[in-house]
Amino acid sequence: MWNKMKKNKLSYLVLILAGVAIGGLVFSNLEFTFPAKKSKVAVTNHINLASAANTFQDKPIRTLRDFNEAFVQIAESATPSVVTIFTEKTVNRRFISPFDLFGSPFDDFFESPGRRERPDTRKEVLRGLGSGVIVSADGYILTNNHVVDKADTIYIRTHDNRKVQAKVIGTDPKTDIAVIKAEAKDLKPIAIGDSDALRVGEWVIAIGSPLGENLARTVTQGIVSAKGRANVGLADYEDFIQTDAAINPGNSGGPLVNINGELVGINTAIASRTGGFQGIGFAVPSNMARQIMQSLVKTGKVTRGWLGVTIQDVDENIAKGLKLNKAEGALVSTVVDNSPAKAGGMKTGDVILEINGKKIRDTIELRNTVARTSPGTTIKLLVWRDGALKTLSVKLDELPDQPVADEQQQEMSNLLGFSAAPMSPDLASRYRLQVDAGKVVVTDVNPASNAYRAGLRNGDVIKAVNRKNITSYKQYLSMVGKMKQGELLFLLVSRGGSNVYFAFNL
Repeated sequence: MWNKMKKNKLSYLVLILAGVAIGGLVFSNLEFTFPAKKSKVAVTNHINLASAANTFQDKPIRTLRDFNEAFVQIAESATPSVVTIFTEKTVNRRFISPFDLFGSPFDDFFESPGRRERPDTRKEVLRGLGSGVIVSADGYILTNNHVVDKADTIYIRTHDNRKVQAKVIGTDPKTDIAVIKAEAKDLKPIAIGDSDALRVGEWVIAIGSPLGENLARTVTQGIVSAKGRANVGLADYEDFIQTDAAINPGNSGGPLVNINGELVGINTAIASRTGGFQGIGFAVPSNMARQIMQSLVKTGKVTRGWLGVTIQDVDENIAKGLKLNKAEGALVSTVVDNSPAKAGGMKTGDVILEINGKKIRDTIELRNTVARTSPGTTIKLLVWRDGALKTLSVKLDELPDQPVADEQQQEMSNLLGFSAAPMSPDLASRYRLQVDAGKVVVTDVNPASNAYRAGLRNGDVIKAVNRKNITSYKQYLSMVGKMKQGELLFLLVSRGGSNVYFAFNL
């Protein structure tokens, strides 16, 4: 009897110890349902990112209450990392009298004294609003470039209602990503997830400040509708995640979060015929955003790999003509002289099918893959040439710099009514041009300008300005930079293989 009681007590003791151990494991798991602990203060060229600590995705769902609680915990975990961004920009606003609106019909041909005088101007403060997401405890914040572009002053408002001034660390208009930094304590960073692992159909949550500060940190839920969306017209390098989680104006720069509470995208724009949400939103993948951010913080700029080719998609007819089994890959139409592709033995007519074993479906995937590969890296290309597969080794160079439009160049663009850039492989590919078609390409025409009314369009190659041939982008800047309001600009452009003249007053 005594031995039996001893055995029972021993059994109870074992059960108690096991319960304590299990309880410890449970509570240790519960600890991970909150944002990661603060990291140490980062040095100027390094970011201490939060580690992925949440384990929501592995929680069992037995009831509807469990399902509901899962979304609540994901929102509670991510929301403290979201900030509202306020921007201010001072501009000189021109005020034109009614008499200035209806000038003399001869003003375009004869110099009028009134045209020399600029309308009255006064300073006006433009205010903007967007969203951002904290990615390090020492204040680095990811957002969209268009949220903070050309802002004179930037403030953020945190989840605990603190208003803190922030500064721009770097921007990348080509992907619409910007990094800002706020000096504040007790910030709660979000862990950055792997956007490449994201699958179509996964649940996601979008958080931001749609339509105004009064709706700050609004949480909406949906699924990943598609991946790899391009040709949307939002940026030069597009690889968007498409979602039906509700995104509206003001959400720009906010996070797209997966079911583990990790950042998988930066909400950027919506496709809408009404200006409001219609079930199609786009987010920059977190892997792309993280790479851009690290480059901006470390070097102050974004360096991209350069292959040195112009490319086009392979359709069914081209595939038949080249005896390809599938319409896939990127067809090389031009190999740039003195480029990595030229040195690696690439030829016109090659179809690039793989890079380092990864399949290339189209030109967009090729451009994005090359761009995010560090200059100096040697890549293995699988190409289709003359009915057979061939492997090439190419050492990528750095994408040549293009002049960044400063304030003076922006004023010049406003005066001309259009913007232009030096010819590059990227622009040639975008507008389906030959790299040697000219030195200057029109990249943006203001629809309200005389240039647009005269017929100038994006992709036009400027061959001559005021009857002088253009031999370089620098020469072009020098010539148009001397022009003044009211003067006649006479352009010769190449479009579709033909030359066209345009003349209009600035």
